[in-house]
Amino acid sequence: MTRLARAGTLPGDSGDELLRKSTLTITACLVTLLAFVWVGIYGYLGIWLSALIPLAYQVVVVISLAVFFATKRFRFLLATQLPLMLILPFLLQWSLGGFAASSAVALWAVVAPLGALMFVGLRKSWPWFLGFLALVLVSGFLEAFHLLPRPAIPADVRVVFFLLDVSGVALVVFLVLLYFVGEREKMKSALDAEHARSEGLLLNVLPAPVAERLKRSDGVIADGFDGVSVLFADVVGFTPLSASLAPQEVVTLLNSLFSAFDQIVDSRGLEKIKTIGDAYMVAAGIPSPRPDHAAAIADLALEMRVVLASVRNEINAPLDIRIGVDSGPAVAGVIGKRKFIYDLWGDTVNTASRMESNSLAGEIQVTERCWTILRDTHRFRERGVIDVKGKGPMRTFFLDGRI
Repeated sequence: MTRLARAGTLPGDSGDELLRKSTLTITACLVTLLAFVWVGIYGYLGIWLSALIPLAYQVVVVISLAVFFATKRFRFLLATQLPLMLILPFLLQWSLGGFAASSAVALWAVVAPLGALMFVGLRKSWPWFLGFLALVLVSGFLEAFHLLPRPAIPADVRVVFFLLDVSGVALVVFLVLLYFVGEREKMKSALDAEHARSEGLLLNVLPAPVAERLKRSDGVIADGFDGVSVLFADVVGFTPLSASLAPQEVVTLLNSLFSAFDQIVDSRGLEKIKTIGDAYMVAAGIPSPRPDHAAAIADLALEMRVVLASVRNEINAPLDIRIGVDSGPAVAGVIGKRKFIYDLWGDTVNTASRMESNSLAGEIQVTERCWTILRDTHRFRERGVIDVKGKGPMRTFFLDGRI
């Protein structure tokens, strides 16, 4: 049934186009199959004009479906099916003598406006429904003025036809809607899964609160923070090591290391800002302020150093890590419309970067203002005053651990 329903679809069809094509195909096939009952009974009763009407419908449906399957032209199928579904039931009713004599066979015409609602949309379905009402009025006029033929149909046969008409229309409508709703549910499930995947990708790029703001507004997203701590880390020895490795090995190694860093960052509720080559940037206190931002970033630095040592021993490579940290005010926001990024700016960011570049392999260098915040909870070694590019002489410290 599914193969038949999708015989007229194209690989590039959207989900909506595929659903409309397959549903109309199913509808035409169901009505055509059920029409055999009416053709057979009318022929048996000798009412050949009435038998020819559903038979003509069957022939036209087979031809139009064959053309549709060959050309994939959905408009052609619509142009043949909807008018036939609307007009032929009334022609059949008129040939049998009216509503009562035909057992209300015109009920089949209601499939046309219902189909139009599914296949051509809400606005374009109104003419089909109005056309159905107009044909009902015409039928009433013809019957009221006795302008219709009166073929002899036994009363018990009329009862059988009434049962067939009511149950047949109900069966077709129910099966078509069952198929339509079932396919829509599948599409919705697929869309929900894709939406969840997109949300996950968005949250990999932006912090959750920032992502929500971005979805609600197209305006500039920028916030100032009085107290944040910024960490820059650089893998020492990675560049010469990468020269001796295959490209896939380089990416695999770096991905393994940074993925381990990501897990630590997430577990501590911190915000990874970005990676730049083999450098790694993290911030604490954004996008949600936290009073322990300096302690949180210091503990992260200590754990990152342990992780790097573990990786170094595992692969037996001369790798180490150099880390720089500073605490102070900063501005954070989203830049770009395509491939956007949540970034951080300010003197604190620049100074943290300088702390990393002026640090030593295996050391965590922090500024004096960061040391001032953490000196009661962490152990430090004073490095002394060093000359920092763009900053001049600065007093710095090496972080050794917690007290």
